[in-house]
Amino acid sequence: METLTDEALLRRYLAGDTSAFEALMNRYGSRIFGYMLRSVRDRGHAEDLVQEVFLRVVRRASSFEGRSKVSTWIYTIARNLLYDEARKARHRRVISLDEPLSRDGEPGETLLDRAVSATPDQAVAIRDRRLRQALVRAMATLPDEQREIFEMRQLQGLKFREIAEILDVGENTLKSRMRYALEALRIQLDSFAEAFES
Repeated sequence: METLTDEALLRRYLAGDTSAFEALMNRYGSRIFGYMLRSVRDRGHAEDLVQEVFLRVVRRASSFEGRSKVSTWIYTIARNLLYDEARKARHRRVISLDEPLSRDGEPGETLLDRAVSATPDQAVAIRDRRLRQALVRAMATLPDEQREIFEMRQLQGLKFREIAEILDVGENTLKSRMRYALEALRIQLDSFAEAFES
């Protein structure tokens, strides 16, 4: 099964070979999980979403027309599911670790501050965690189309050609958006480094 193309695996699955579907899940499960986790930031929820992605693959397998690669089709299903989740999330309230504990709206101690002890041994871990948080915050400020391309390219390792198929956007447009995203992130992370050093 490892030597078969994605398309061959899908054809075999449609012919009744369930091990071919299992091979597809093994090939893309961890990638889709990473993609989901970066968006929802909760392992359990990301695992549930991965299962939903592959349920949708099962339901729609017979309608796959082959106009794109199977991998592109799977990522498109995952992306659409994330959009559905984002719409639902607008109606839910989530407590953030970065949210001030005081009720008067004044800046102050957060849940994260209470959970962390700043001993010298933890200084590097704290800096690394703050850098990750700074990157997440910086990514959150990007326009949706730039953030999505950055995540697909840098975090998922997809090629611009594949992203272009998933998003139905020209490669030159994608590269331009990526350039703007990288520049914006560089500026924000430079200010993080300056603040951390001072």
